[in-house]
Amino acid sequence: QVQLVESGGGLVQAGGSLRLSCAASGRTFSTYTMGWFRQAPGKEREFVATITRSGDRTYSRDSVKGRFIISRDNTKNTVYLQMNSLKPENTAVYYCAAVASRGMVISMDYAYWGQGTQVTVSS
Repeated sequence: QVQLVESGGGLVQAGGSLRLSCAASGRTFSTYTMGWFRQAPGKEREFVATITRSGDRTYSRDSVKGRFIISRDNTKNTVYLQMNSLKPENTAVYYCAAVASRGMVISMDYAYWGQGTQVTVSS
């Protein structure tokens, strides 16, 4: 069982930056592939980025490539999402998720989900 708690959301102006954190409970964090997802009002939840267990590989959706960076610190049981050059269309609730996997996972097939953190980008 893994419990995930996101933090770092807030209100930021367009062009600004935020760093989201997701703290995981348990001693097996390094065995989980981690992902970030988001859900905007009236829209379905969508994939943002994923990172392998060791952090050696990452993948993100095209619309955030070059602006959002996913990383992890297995010594702190934490995964991060650095978001730069934010745009109003990035406004959403951001969720982190975990799944026991050896590779990257870009689908919704994650076993554990956090409660989400709100990110609002003003124009």
